Amino acid sequence: MPSLFLSPSTQEFNPYVIGGTEEQYMNEVADAMEPYLVSNGIRFTRNDPNASLSQAINLSNSAVYDLHLALHSNAAPPALSGTLQGTDVYYNAAGARSRDAAEIIAANFKQIYPDPSRVRAVPNSTLAELVRTNAPAVLIEIAYHDNTEDATWIVNNIPAIARNLVQSLTQYFGIPFVEAQTPQTETVTTAGGALNIRARPNTTSAILGTAPNGAPITVLGEWMDWYVVNYNGLIGYAFSEFIQ
Repeated sequence: MPSLFLSPSTQEFNPYVIGGTEEQYMNEVADAMEPYLVSNGIRFTRNDPNASLSQAINLSNSAVYDLHLALHSNAAPPALSGTLQGTDVYYNAAGARSRDAAEIIAANFKQIYPDPSRVRAVPNSTLAELVRTNAPAVLIEIAYHDNTEDATWIVNNIPAIARNLVQSLTQYFGIPFVEAQTPQTETVTTAGGALNIRARPNTTSAILGTAPNGAPITVLGEWMDWYVVNYNGLIGYAFSEFIQ
């Protein structure tokens, strides 16, 4: 199953014009993403809000991730303070996978940002979280926190922003989107054989492992006739008919 390094802003010194900080609200977005990530079977690690940017990058590079996603909000140059609006989704100009992820995120974000014409994917070759991470990386500036309208939109739409971002992640990873659900402990119920846990919700995808008949198994989410499951740390898809 896919893995994500989630890196919300640690910039507590960037104030919102309506109160609060960039670090506060970007971590709230990350918090709201977590139930969706779990239900969709996306493994994730988050940065430490008290750590430096270099430490976050080092942590990301200490393991293998399919994507590094940095969450930020923007501020205009002093001469334009409070006048700019919109969403910039930055990607590594030299990375095709980074570009693919950014274009998916930007396309989907147009569905929720008030002015879709102001949402764009932007190549970049200087941002540290794009060029110094081993994983393909995207940095989204969700909106401008020095603009009252944009800042208010962020604060009032954190659940929708989180859901939209995870939808984009599932599209990038090539898995179906599952609504956030509360994990439930259920029981494998077969005719006696083991239950296959697969990489994708179809019977032709790779078998990641098995769970024996009668074993407890955690159901994380549901998509059509399949469950997203966790069996002793093994996350994948299992046919719902054999789980009671």
